[in-house]
Amino acid sequence: MSKIVNGFRNAKAELDKVIFPTKEQVRNAFITVISVVVIISLFLALVDLVMSFSISKFV
Repeated sequence: MSKIVNGFRNAKAELDKVIFPTKEQVRNAFITVISVVVIISLFLALVDLVMSFSISKFV
């Protein structure tokens, strides 16, 4: 039983060391991720459009 209690104490001690992000940091990370995804999606759509157009001209 003391091993279980000791395990919970160790887990709590480790959780006390964790630094959780603030709301502003989470918001900034979210905006950054969404921006990068949109930019990459637009780039891939453009590449797909160019390749489709060029292949249709050859065929």
